[in-house]
Amino acid sequence: MTNRKVGIIGAGAVGATAAFSLAMTGTCNEIILYDIDTDIAIGKAIDIEQATSFSPSGTKVWGAEQPSDMKNCDIVVITAGVPRTGEMTREDLLLINAKITKEVVENIKLYSPNAIIICVSNPLDVMSYVCHKITGWDSSRIIGMAGALDSSRMAYQINNHLGYGRAQTRAMVIGDHGENMIPVPSLSSIGGVPITEIISKENMEQIIARTKTGGAVIVKHLGTSAYYAPGRCVAVMVEAILNDSQIIIPSSVLLNGEYGYKDVSVGVPIIVGKNGVEKIIELELDEELQDKFKQSVTTIKKGIEVLTKNNFF
Repeated sequence: MTNRKVGIIGAGAVGATAAFSLAMTGTCNEIILYDIDTDIAIGKAIDIEQATSFSPSGTKVWGAEQPSDMKNCDIVVITAGVPRTGEMTREDLLLINAKITKEVVENIKLYSPNAIIICVSNPLDVMSYVCHKITGWDSSRIIGMAGALDSSRMAYQINNHLGYGRAQTRAMVIGDHGENMIPVPSLSSIGGVPITEIISKENMEQIIARTKTGGAVIVKHLGTSAYYAPGRCVAVMVEAILNDSQIIIPSSVLLNGEYGYKDVSVGVPIIVGKNGVEKIIELELDEELQDKFKQSVTTIKKGIEVLTKNNFF
C-alpha cells in the first residue's frame, strides 16, 4: 500500500489512542480523525501530530470536518458508537449503534471504496456483520477487532499468575466479544511451552474467569471503558495490513462454512496481511469447545435477528 493512509471514525478514547500509537511508531504516512464532534477530532489530531516530532517519521495527522474529507483511505477504523446507559436495553443499544455504523459504512463505500475496514464498535461481532451486509464487499476486507484485545487480557492474567515470561506469552481467545468469549488454554503458550504444562487446571479456570471480566474490572475503577489496550490492538492490526506482516490474530470475521457456520461474524484465528483476512485458520475443536463456540454463535445470531426483526437490513 503506497499511500499508507488510515482513517479513524470516532475520535473518542479508543480512536485517539489508536491514532497516537500509529503516529508514534511511524506506521502511516497520513492519519485522518473524524468525529461527529468536529472540534474533538481536530483538537486531538493537532495534539497527536505535535507529538510526532519525537517519533521515527513525520506522520501527517489531521481532523476531518466532513465524511468526504476521508477520501481514498487504505484502511478505515470504525470506533463510533454510544455506550449503554442505565435506562437503555441491550436491544436499544444494538439498534442505535447499528444505525450509526450503517451511516458510517455508507460514507466509507462512497469515499474510500477500496479500503479495508477494521470494526471496533460494540456489540462487536454484530457490528462487523452489519459492515459486511451494508458494503457487500469481499469478506476479506472487513475485520472485527476483539480477539486481539481479549487475548491480551488473557496474557495479562497468565503473567500475573506466573510472574515470568511476559514478553513471551501468547494467548488465544475465540468466540464472541462478550460473556461467551472462549479463552483456549491448549492454544496458549509461554516461550513455546503450552501453558497447560505450567498452570494447573484449577488455576487456569480462575484465569479464564478473570479474562472474561477483564473489561468490567477496568470500568469499575475508571468509570469508563478501556482504551489503551484496545487502541494498541487496533494499531497492531493496521500495522499488520500495511506491512503485509502475515501474522495470526484472532478476529471477528464472516464465516462461510468454516467451523460449520455461515452468514455470521465471530472470532476465530486468521492470518492478517495486505488483503485483510488472508486466511481463516480452522481449528480442530474438541466437543467442549464446539459447544462453547455454538453458544457464542447463537448469542451473535440473536443480535442479528433483532436487527432483521426491526427491518434494519
